[in-house]
Amino acid sequence: MLYLLLKSLHIFGFTAWFSGLFYLGRIFVYHKEAIEQEENSSTNYSLMETRAYKIICNPAMIITWTCGLAMLYNNGLEWLNANPWMYQKLVLLIALTLYHISLKRTINRLQEAAEKANSFQYRLLNELPTLFLLSIVLLAVFKNGLNTLIAGVCIICFGGILYAITKWYKAYRENNAAS
Repeated sequence: MLYLLLKSLHIFGFTAWFSGLFYLGRIFVYHKEAIEQEENSSTNYSLMETRAYKIICNPAMIITWTCGLAMLYNNGLEWLNANPWMYQKLVLLIALTLYHISLKRTINRLQEAAEKANSFQYRLLNELPTLFLLSIVLLAVFKNGLNTLIAGVCIICFGGILYAITKWYKAYRENNAAS
């Protein structure tokens, strides 16, 4: 019963965490566009970024890690050693956590208007959680049956598709803005 509760909270946590990361990335895009267009709404975006990071992302990340590690502890070391996919998942989660932490620096740079990246680069940055989510879900569903090489190639191709769509959308917006 405890394991199912932990698993439920873990699912809730990572759903909220990814929602927060997607939302935060979108705010970065709008914030940078406001700075580029010299709008005065930049302060509102800073407030939204800080709140999303502190109120949504941080607690959700803590719930995800706490419940996930508790499930690992409950399963034991033998289970972990019999499931190498979990090591890959943990590496991805560490990378996602580092990405999460780096967003705080981005928030600070945007608040100081010292950020060099443009809104297109933020659109691309906003797609990173999508690639993390796809990778982690594939590992969690297929477990030891996942061919990591094929999955990696597919994820890279999917990332290329996301890049192409983002590039197309940028051109589409620029063409419609001109008309």
